[in-house]
Amino acid sequence: MIDVHAHVFPRITREEARILTGAGEPWLRDGMMMSGEDDYRPVTPELWDAGARVAAMDRTGVDVQAVSSTPLLFGYAADPARAAEWCDLVNDRVLAHCAQAPERLLPLCQVPLQDAALAARTVTEAKAAGHRGVHIGNHVGLRNLDDPDIVAFLAHCAEQDMPVLVHPWDMLGADRMRGHMMPWLVGMAAETHLGILSLMLSGAFERLPSSLRLCFCHGGGSFAYLLGRADNAWHQRDIVREHSPRPPSAYTDRFFVDSAVFDPRALRLLVEVMGAERVMLGTDFPFPLGEQDPGAVVRACPELDDEGRAAVLGGNAAAFLRLAG
Repeated sequence: MIDVHAHVFPRITREEARILTGAGEPWLRDGMMMSGEDDYRPVTPELWDAGARVAAMDRTGVDVQAVSSTPLLFGYAADPARAAEWCDLVNDRVLAHCAQAPERLLPLCQVPLQDAALAARTVTEAKAAGHRGVHIGNHVGLRNLDDPDIVAFLAHCAEQDMPVLVHPWDMLGADRMRGHMMPWLVGMAAETHLGILSLMLSGAFERLPSSLRLCFCHGGGSFAYLLGRADNAWHQRDIVREHSPRPPSAYTDRFFVDSAVFDPRALRLLVEVMGAERVMLGTDFPFPLGEQDPGAVVRACPELDDEGRAAVLGGNAAAFLRLAG
């Protein structure tokens, strides 16, 4: 099994986090993710300790993880120069974490996405250092993935043959989603759906090279369930299809999604919409909202035969990550 959606928060001190003064200052203290002086979330050693991580993988039968930073670490609110310095620090720590089990843990870099030129340079340098892909948020401030600079960055990733994992963050509607983890339960799905549709309806997928390997977390959010609504709007309203020569359903072969939907019925719809060849195992390890029994939902999905299950559990990710053999 190859898990494409697994997070790390490497050991970063309060002093090191001051690179992002005024922009979140994330650091780790005694099992607590910190944001400046504020407690953000309690976490377990699997998030920062490679030995604990691999032991958990052994217990649950996961062979390989693509390891990406916790989104709190993105640093998109900082000025670009400080953000680039911060990304270098985080990327070095992620490399060191994964180097403790290099056959099991594959590092994904993060980038200062607020500056496309710096982000592209970071990807090039990170690939040379040993990173196997790129992890980005689905927006930077008010700029969605169809922003021309972000599209240019994605094209650079394609040129570098670096796959891109897109994770929702900084969720919309925060003022109305108070309590009960509503930003995670509602906002994340909406953010991911927005990211996918922005690439479709803006015509960005028409401009991006087909070689781009792009994966959206959490099963693509609400995209699969609402694809019929988007297609209907494209056919009925010229303002929807103004920049997109094809309906949204024509672009499902341009990206992947992970399997983190937690219900075999939901995964069945996702496979029907995307095709089994476009879905990869993702668990959101090691957070409590992640899949606690990796692969269980995939194995229980009635839409998948043995070949399809093998593809979702590992074969698709092996191709996505360019793993030998």
